Amino acid sequence: MFKDLIALTKPRLLRMNVFAAIGGFWVASKWNIDWLALLWVVIGSTITIASACVINNYWDRELDQKMERTKNRALPTGRLTPGFVLSYGIVLGIIGLAVLFLLVNPLTGWLGFLGWFVYIFIYTIWLKRSSTWSTSIGGISGAMPPVLGYCAVTSEVDAGAWLLFAFLFLWQPPHFWSLGIRRVEEYRAAQYPLLPVVKGIKRTKLQMIPYTVLLIPTCILLYTYGYAGIVFLIISVLASVIWAVHTIMGLKAADDEKWAKVNFLISVNYLMVVFIAMIANTIK
Repeated sequence: MFKDLIALTKPRLLRMNVFAAIGGFWVASKWNIDWLALLWVVIGSTITIASACVINNYWDRELDQKMERTKNRALPTGRLTPGFVLSYGIVLGIIGLAVLFLLVNPLTGWLGFLGWFVYIFIYTIWLKRSSTWSTSIGGISGAMPPVLGYCAVTSEVDAGAWLLFAFLFLWQPPHFWSLGIRRVEEYRAAQYPLLPVVKGIKRTKLQMIPYTVLLIPTCILLYTYGYAGIVFLIISVLASVIWAVHTIMGLKAADDEKWAKVNFLISVNYLMVVFIAMIANTIK
């Protein structure tokens, strides 16, 4: 049961988002780290994001039965009951948001609530079942973690917060659509109106291009506004160009599944490399 409770929180997604929150905190702190504040940000954001993931699992339990990737989860197999999982998700949400509101600052709490609300109500309950816009608009919630970390230090939404938001917001659609192209038949069988299912793979590839290309000026602006140094600029722009070029090359790829798998792996490593460079080369 313990393993199922952990799996419901989507640990891989959780780790990635918490790492992004730490990155935002580090950039705002400029190496003057308040370790206790960082600890509360990590705890609060982790539990809040976990809550959203658990409730997402609750809401998607019937559709998860139709997909090979998700059919062995705790709810589709009946190892846990829907009522228990929903209660678990709500309790996590209350605890996580309470930590952000009371032990970090009210702005971080409200931003955490916004991300939680968008992921559950706008993305999971509404758009995921009705529109190809689910991935793009749902990206609002996915872009919140570095903003939470940043605003935990600054207590205001300034240019740095917006640039961090833009960076992760732009990263998400091409990352997720790469997975969507790989699993397009599974999503079609589950009747998800994902972009590759509704508009086709070629249209999806075209729509991925502006997102990856716009990451380049976003990284440049993080340097220009003095949030990170020249090493970050070189690494992030080079990584962005590599990903953008590979995405553009997808238009002529002979094997869509093979291309999408490589593009997905590039996206995961891209995020990790750029955030490590951002943290290591934060301007004091």
